[in-house]
Amino acid sequence: MALRIATWNVNSLRVRLDQVLAWLDAQRPDVLALQEIKLSDEQFPVAEIEEHGYHSVYAGQKTYNGVALLARRRPEAVRREVPGLDDPQKRFIAATIEGVRIVNLYVVNGQAVGSEKYAYKLRWLDAVHAYLVKEVEAGRPLVVLGDFNIAPEDRDVYDPQAWRERILCSTPEREALARLLATGLEDTYRRLDTESGGYTWWDYRAAGFRRDHGMRIDLILASRALADRCTRCTVDREPRRAERPSDHAPLIAEFSTAD
Repeated sequence: MALRIATWNVNSLRVRLDQVLAWLDAQRPDVLALQEIKLSDEQFPVAEIEEHGYHSVYAGQKTYNGVALLARRRPEAVRREVPGLDDPQKRFIAATIEGVRIVNLYVVNGQAVGSEKYAYKLRWLDAVHAYLVKEVEAGRPLVVLGDFNIAPEDRDVYDPQAWRERILCSTPEREALARLLATGLEDTYRRLDTESGGYTWWDYRAAGFRRDHGMRIDLILASRALADRCTRCTVDREPRRAERPSDHAPLIAEFSTAD
């Protein structure tokens, strides 16, 4: 048996609810983490998602941001804010699902290196780091996933030279991500595939998807014992080919549950 955990920045759940429901029916993940749902809590489509066999917990925000966890088993011990961070933006939700602590992040984009939003991104990542240190120390199975808005290395970018030290690829951002990994997490995709590529995001402009001008900025990180049981981690490009798609594609990791 396998535990299938996925992440997908849907860039408006209102616009792409039908796509999400169809994908759930086709793929049947145990857990799907969503980012950029762009809905208030009152607008969240709880009933529609339940009809397809999934429970949902969410931290919504009208027009911007917003995260959710959809799961076949009811999520427990839900947390909707990063401890110690006073932040009105809804970018974080965590829950325990089937014995695994799932932390869903929609990391700040940062706009441009040196901007106020860039400084906010680095502060936000520092707060997440402090939280993850404690989660890893707890010793339970842990998955940290979502849209990180950081390409970890040059091999995760279609044109590393063009993006050198720009937003998503700057050294301070990559160092902040490396600190998250150093808490005791592993990048499940890179554990299984060391080649360049594995892109999860393509710009809508300049035929970015058709030309495969992408970046790998959506990640599934796992605590080391759990990462040892990761048997597969793949990008599903099919939803990116849909009419009016998100600019991101789902990323799915499978973990063996057999002894």
